[in-house]
Parts: sequence; C-alpha cells; structure tokens
Amino acid sequence: MKLTIEKDIMVPMRDNVSLATDIYRPDTNEPLPTLIRRLPYNKNSTKYISSPEILKIVQAGYIYVVQDVRGTASSEGEFIPFFQEPEDGEDLINWVRQQPWCNGKIGMIGRSYHGATQLFAAQKQPDGLCVMITEVTPADAFEGLTYRGGALQLAGATGWATRMFNNHVLSRYVKQDKNKIAFDVDSLPLVNTPLAKAWKVYKDWLNHPSYDDYWKTAAIREHYDKVTVPVLHIGGWYDIFLNGTLDNYQGITKRGGSQIARQNQRLVIGPWTHRVKTGVFPERTYGSHANRDAFITQLHLDWFDRWLKGKDFSNEPEKPVKIFVMGIDSWRDEEDWPLPDTKYKKYYLRSNGKANTANGDGNLSLQPPENEPEDTYRYDPSYPVPTFGGALQHLECRAETEASTVILPAEYSAGPRDQLIVEKRKDVLCYTTNPLEASLEVTGPIQLVLYISSSAVDTDFTGKLVDVYPDGRAEILSEGILRTRYRDSMSDPELMEPNKKYKLVINIGATSNVFRVGHRIRLEVSSSNFPLYDRNSNTGGVIAEESSTDFIVAENKVFHNQEFPSHLILPIIDRE
Repeated sequence: MKLTIEKDIMVPMRDNVSLATDIYRPDTNEPLPTLIRRLPYNKNSTKYISSPEILKIVQAGYIYVVQDVRGTASSEGEFIPFFQEPEDGEDLINWVRQQPWCNGKIGMIGRSYHGATQLFAAQKQPDGLCVMITEVTPADAFEGLTYRGGALQLAGATGWATRMFNNHVLSRYVKQDKNKIAFDVDSLPLVNTPLAKAWKVYKDWLNHPSYDDYWKTAAIREHYDKVTVPVLHIGGWYDIFLNGTLDNYQGITKRGGSQIARQNQRLVIGPWTHRVKTGVFPERTYGSHANRDAFITQLHLDWFDRWLKGKDFSNEPEKPVKIFVMGIDSWRDEEDWPLPDTKYKKYYLRSNGKANTANGDGNLSLQPPENEPEDTYRYDPSYPVPTFGGALQHLECRAETEASTVILPAEYSAGPRDQLIVEKRKDVLCYTTNPLEASLEVTGPIQLVLYISSSAVDTDFTGKLVDVYPDGRAEILSEGILRTRYRDSMSDPELMEPNKKYKLVINIGATSNVFRVGHRIRLEVSSSNFPLYDRNSNTGGVIAEESSTDFIVAENKVFHNQEFPSHLILPIIDRE
C-alpha cells in the first residue's frame, strides 16, 4: 500500500502558536481512525516510527499524526514541561477530528513524556478521543519524576532537564556545542549550578521540594476521574516510572470518569528498564520471549482494532494484567493489580547490633525480634552510597570502596546489577534470610517499616530488595527512599528531634520475582543512593541551597525489638 507523508504542517493552538505536525496516511480517500503522538524529542527521529512499527500500523488502516510539542524541534513557542500539554493536546485532537481524512475516531500513542501528553489531553475529555496506549509513563511531575519520597531524583531530573534545555531551549539561540551545559550531579549548591541559573523551569523544581499547588497543577493522579477512555498501560520492573505506571492503572480503574474507562484498563509489565527493552543485561538475560519489540506492534494493533475499528475479540478471553515473573522468567495473565490472592507477610529485621555489610549478623526473619540491640551507622554526605543498577537512565555507575573505584558506562548501569560492591560498605545494613528450602514468589507492592532515630534533625533512609543467589551474587529488584522531614506528609515537612525514635513507612516500589530454592532474600538499609537521589546534608535546611561545607555527619539507628519491630512487608503469592 502506498503512503502519503506530509511534513511540518503548522497546526495553530488556541493562542495562535503553531506546532509542527507530520501526517502519515494510506493512499486512500476513505476517512480512517487516527493515532496521535505528541513528543518533545523531535518527531523526525526514526525511532518514533520503528517501535512500534508505525508504517505497518498505517498500512493496517490507520492515520498516524506526530507533533513536536510546544517549544521543541520545529514547533513555535516556549517549552515549559507538562504545564502546557492539556490544552495543546486538546487543540490537536480537535484539529485532527475536523480533517476530511479522519473518521472522527482518535487514539493516542507514546511512551514516557509522550505517554504523559496523552493523559494530560484526556483530562479535557475532547470529542473523538476513544483510546490510548501509554508506556512507561509517570503519574505526575512531582513524585516519581522530579522527586521521590521527598528526595530529588538528581540524576534523572537533572539529566533530563539538561538534555531538554540544551536541545530545545538553548539551541534556539545558540548553535555552538561549546555553549551547552554539561550534565553535572556533583556541583553544589544545586540552585547555583549553570542549569539552575540558565533555566527557570529547573530552578522552579528546586524551589518547590514539597508537593504544593505548583505540582498539583501538573499531577495526572489528581485527575483520574476525568479520564473516560480505555488505556493500555505498559511498564518495566526496572523502569524509572514503574510506580507511576502502576498508579495510573489502579487510579483510573478505581476512579475513572466513565464505566468504560473503569472496566477497560489493561496493564503489561516486563523485565525492562526505561531504555533496555530486550530483557538482556550484562549480568542477567530473561530469554528471547522477554523482548518487547517482538510483540509490541501487534499488541498496539490488537488494542486499537478493538476500540477504533470495533473488532470482536470476545472469543479470546483476556485478563486485564499481564506480568513477566522474574526468577522463573515467564509471562503470566492476572485478574488485577495487586494480585487478588496476595498475602502480605512481615519479615522482621533482626541482629545483635552488627548488621553492617553483607558479612554482618543481620537476619530477615518471619519470627518477631526479641529485645535486640539496634544497628548503627554513620551517614556522611561527602561519601554517599553509590547508585549501582536498578531503575535509572543516562547515568554511569560509580561504586567506590577503600580499595578501588568501578565505573560502568550508562548503557550498562541500569537493571539487575550485582550489589555486592555496595554491600561491602559499613554504612549499608544488610538483613538476609536463611537459604530458602522452597521457592517463594514475591509479586506486588513492597513496604518497609523502620523504627529509627538520628543525631540529625533531618536525614534520609533508603531500602533495597535483593535476590541473593547461591553463588553470592546479590541482584537488585526494587528500591525506595524517604526524606524524614516528609515522614507524615509530602506537603507539610516537619523536622525531627535529634535521637528521638520515629516510625517511617518507605515505599520500596514493586516487583514480580520467584526466589528459587537456595536463594536468599536480602534487605539493604542505608541513607543515600547517589546520584540517583540528591544527598541529604542532615542540617534540616534547604538542601538545594547548601554546599558541601554545610554537610553534617549523622549517626543513624535502626531499632528492631519487641517495642519497635522494624519489618519488611512482602507480597507473597502461594498457589500450591
């Protein structure tokens, strides 16, 4: 089938700013359903027609419309991430619906930021919007994108902001590469870095460290009740927006603005990072059936054929959730998320006060603790625990020990990496089960309840779930962080009293993993994961305004006794 491609059609928005738009159409006079993608990464990039295979989808009887969002690539206007997308998305949908080649039925497509542009547009409930596929998409611009647990997602937020400023803000005025701002996570204070001085958007992020009205305006989760269409949500266990993907699925299922939306949310989660979608990593391979690109185009076609062409799939019973279960490395269909038959079990932290390092005496047990001594470590912001694997992107892993420094390039840094080099540090507490005598499946959201104290008025606590292999390899599964000033509210921070005991509830994310016979379950507890998150100075001040000379070393304690039973809550699936 021949295709007609129209490039750089300037579509006017309500304020007369025009946005560059490309149109891919089958060579036919018949009006067809139309798929829209709105992105800030330059629509001319070939990857936005290769996965899924857009030309194959167009040949199947769809029109594809792709637009550079405001202030990016060939579009006019100023790029202000997130805040401009609801109205601009609505305007493009209205324009498309009026074109003679569109039959009035519109779907949306895209991942990451161009997944968010769909959900922002859906808030406006534009006529003609029938269905969406959002992949690796955050639930708002605050939690999970710029901050998490009150800590700035330093590498992700700064890396993305640097890229967007250089490519779409600075490049409009300065053409030489030498004027571009370098991606830098080490310079302090953050508010005085070249990026913060050059781009008000990034400075605003730093000036709003709490969940206030600034962020609520750009929070998808605040508007689930306005989404009225079916959505297929696609994510990865090691994706930076896994929590957002799961929240979007659950939130629209529960609060969607129509019955058809509430009953027709679908979820697919594979063993992927934000960029690695093959299931192949330096230390772990999940099999050829884990390759997203092998089935992603057909997945899109089936979903759009159902909602835009009315094809009958009733003879193919479908469960709403499909997950890849790591450990046994297989796909499985489920009735909902979290899985309805989940049993939440408490695994208690235990030790004789020497859980420091993987060689310490920390134990993770189903038996509640006795009157055991607390574990203590020093958190020095000048020597933070390095990020090594997990959900990240565009970041070198720098693991430093007393003896050596290991640097992994960005393309190898994310995903299921071995944590042993991190677990050698004395400021990392490790609690590990005995070798399992039977396989144990952990699938669902994970929480860590810690009873703590600190010599500081504010500090961070981190948690990490790890699968320890019989040969000692410690594979990261999920992680989380909580800045203690946000222990009760992300909107109203409150400092601690030094050395007073507090209860913390930390979101450790989610996973689906079978711990095999002979494996052990490990929990790591510390106070930093840098540069995935910014360093807490421990002063209680405005962290973005502080330099390394402001750093205070904190003595942090984790209690596990009868009165203060710190524990990890794991979602167990037992179907035997």
